[in-house]
Amino acid sequence: MKTGFGWIEIGGETYNNDIIIHTDGSITRRLKKRSKHLKALYGHTPLSPDELDILEEEHPDVVFVGRGQYGDLPITPEAQEQLSSYQAIIGPTPDLLHTMETEKRRYVAILHITC
Repeated sequence: MKTGFGWIEIGGETYNNDIIIHTDGSITRRLKKRSKHLKALYGHTPLSPDELDILEEEHPDVVFVGRGQYGDLPITPEAQEQLSSYQAIIGPTPDLLHTMETEKRRYVAILHITC
């Protein structure tokens, strides 16, 4: 895995948008439109509980939240509270990649690839 501003490469595949890595290893686009209504409040589309329903569906042991190349993705207080129910590892996206590659437990990763 590697990343730079505006892209992330996983398993030889390059993605140019925020992604979610699911517990089964599949990768889908982050559904940030669900949080778009909060953009004016945060100056950026934050991660909100509206995007975290996958956690209840997939029951991961660990949740990684990559906050972007510089760690600037806002997370709403409500999302922070929901994430506190899990072992959540939150930080700049590049800083999480090595830990994710060596993680043996089932995880969900929500990865922002800009800011």
